[in-house]
Amino acid sequence: MENPGKLFFFCGKMGAGKSTKSRAVAAENNAVLISEDNWLSAHYPTQIKTFDDYIKHSNLIKPFVKRHVQDLLSIGINVVMDFPANTVKQRAWFISLCLEVSSEHELWYLDLTDEQCLSQIAKRRVEQPARAMFDTEAVFHHVTRYFEAPAASEKLNLVRVAG
Repeated sequence: MENPGKLFFFCGKMGAGKSTKSRAVAAENNAVLISEDNWLSAHYPTQIKTFDDYIKHSNLIKPFVKRHVQDLLSIGINVVMDFPANTVKQRAWFISLCLEVSSEHELWYLDLTDEQCLSQIAKRRVEQPARAMFDTEAVFHHVTRYFEAPAASEKLNLVRVAG
């Protein structure tokens, strides 16, 4: 494989702007954008009602997404994944995906405060009423308990964007 594509993925608390930034990075890098929200809503339109449902169904699509992304990277196509890389375990999955096809990666870390994220979530609730059930302060605090900022020991090609 001469020139594998590059994988771009994102880390940041809920409401940090990962989906918005993923669209911009995809456009800037002539990349295919793959959105977890789109895959989940297409495959499980009525099954995700709780955070645990999300975790379960997210794990179900990962093997299919991984193979698809690796196929694209292997033929030189850049890929932007709008999937969370908010824990060491999640980031390790992205890295293994790249290593298996000798692809480069770039992790974009959107480093915003809780206050900035909550403000953006409140705005998103108004702009996207369908998300209002999940876009709450309570869900933000629940999800943020699991958030792990990227560490130097992970040896990531990191682009940090401060709020």
